[in-house]
Amino acid sequence: MYSSVEPSRVPVRSSTAVRLAIFFGITALGLTWAKWWPYAARVRDLWAQQQPASTSILDSAGAAGAPPSWRAGWDFTVTYMAAVWPALVVALVVAALLDVLVSRRRLPRLFGNRSKAAGSLTGGLLSLPSMMCTCCTAPLVATLRRQGVQRSALLAYWVGNPVLNPAVLAFLLLIAPWQWFATRLVVGAVLVFWFSTLVARLFSPAAAPIETAPDETASPPAPAPPAEPGTPKEMTRQFLGRLTKLSLLLVPEYFAVVFALGALRGWLFPLGQGALGWGPLIVVIAAVAGTLVVIPTAGEIPILLGLLTVGAGAGTIGALLITLPAVSAASVVMLGRALSWRVAWAMAGAVAVSGLLGAGFLSLLT
Repeated sequence: MYSSVEPSRVPVRSSTAVRLAIFFGITALGLTWAKWWPYAARVRDLWAQQQPASTSILDSAGAAGAPPSWRAGWDFTVTYMAAVWPALVVALVVAALLDVLVSRRRLPRLFGNRSKAAGSLTGGLLSLPSMMCTCCTAPLVATLRRQGVQRSALLAYWVGNPVLNPAVLAFLLLIAPWQWFATRLVVGAVLVFWFSTLVARLFSPAAAPIETAPDETASPPAPAPPAEPGTPKEMTRQFLGRLTKLSLLLVPEYFAVVFALGALRGWLFPLGQGALGWGPLIVVIAAVAGTLVVIPTAGEIPILLGLLTVGAGAGTIGALLITLPAVSAASVVMLGRALSWRVAWAMAGAVAVSGLLGAGFLSLLT
């Protein structure tokens, strides 16, 4: 009796399993170091203290309304990068490994390429374990797009990482009013699972038309033989090349935009105590400013607690609760080429609209 498994397939399948094991093992180790373990310790500390464990990152860039300055840009960049560099390193390494170790045929199926709605659902759910901020998610999204994953899944994965971050939701439950948690969860789910589908349907570039019909009488092409797995030396070289390319392509523009946002912080985020009497206009300003400003993971919580102490209303808090973490001008710039500029900015617009929804929802609950 002969085995039904072709002998030539066994090494390929074995090699695929080994590469996947390496990818998931390194990814788990990286996320444990940069995300899971620090967040577990933070939840433990907050449970014991019942108070915020950090100050607002925007304090490092001067007061609201302050004119732009090089010093403000530098101070903000140093403070910001000190908070996010472990996650950025992990994101770049995982993105490079993803490109080298994971088959391009598997990823589109994994992310539900059958429909845009399925893609958004899968992308949003797969974003929960990685817990990245919007900018650190960018290398992963760019690589997944290069691998053929559809835009609705990528948009959901992009905003799902910061908005539905389980650790941040736990932080909100521990140190903020329960209405903040409910607003973040409900409006965040609408943003991640519904707006991502809508943006992908309305703004994704149309597929190029097929100019010639296939010849149905022609015999089908012979199936291509399975690709031979690369040697460890070849995969290492490919990994280093991809890591270098990602770093040179994304990191310089990342630094430049973060520095510019820090320098302009006084104008882009004019939400000091003097702005609280602007009426409904302050909510719109909060939605737009929160969409543009860049913050590290969970950085919105001390910002919002600080605004609450100076009398900010539920509308302002609700808008920033959604928009501050979801996207930023930096992450839009980093993903403009991968997703298309129209799709990236349309998603930023959807975040601003979601901020207005968050303002209304929190006002109803308060």
